[in-house]
Amino acid sequence: MKFYIASSLRNEDNVRVVAEVLKSRDFIQTYDWTKHSKVDSISKLREIGQEELAGVLEADIVIVMMPAGKGSHVELGIALGTKKKIYLYSPTHDINDFGTTSTFYHLDEVEQCIGSLEDLISTVSRDLFRGA
Repeated sequence: MKFYIASSLRNEDNVRVVAEVLKSRDFIQTYDWTKHSKVDSISKLREIGQEELAGVLEADIVIVMMPAGKGSHVELGIALGTKKKIYLYSPTHDINDFGTTSTFYHLDEVEQCIGSLEDLISTVSRDLFRGA
């Protein structure tokens, strides 16, 4: 099963933790955007954007880890548009705050996972082993 993780650069360490655990369970990460250090040109941004797009399209599932910026929300849209299984992770219930939530967080295609990183990993692993 192939996965892609979308998130903010501020969440880079948590993204790496989740990715490493899933890879240790024989899941395949389609693209690891955390490997980039300093991006200093539009051409590099374009290249990364193409790689991220390909990663989302190749994935069977997309995990969106909050906090997530505008790029992650574009990736969420691509995942929705291509009928991917989507997990929306947040350590808190903030994603359900009526004043700040997104309509897209509440679609049937999006499974919310609120809690610890271990909760997210368990949910994704369980569903992947069941063939979700």
